[in-house]
Amino acid sequence: MMSELTKEQEILIAMRKTLSAIVRDVTPPPGMRHPLSDGTIQQVRECLGMIAMREKELADAQGRGGERPYFADEAKDVHLVPFPELKRRGD
Repeated sequence: MMSELTKEQEILIAMRKTLSAIVRDVTPPPGMRHPLSDGTIQQVRECLGMIAMREKELADAQGRGGERPYFADEAKDVHLVPFPELKRRGD
């Protein structure tokens, strides 16, 4: 997948992952004061929002918009085939 991405997209992904990791690392347990100031927290949120918006713009421009995360065992293309002649046990 990375080979399909532009250098800008790779940079945005790295920045998003790094900022998210920093937030996870400095988030204190419940009841303890956060080490970051409210202003810094707001700036991180704004940066992550701008990164997400630019990632979406680039994906849309490449025709990749509308993607969403999925579980590895989640069926991607499920096609239900009706079998009207089959009945449940006890029918």
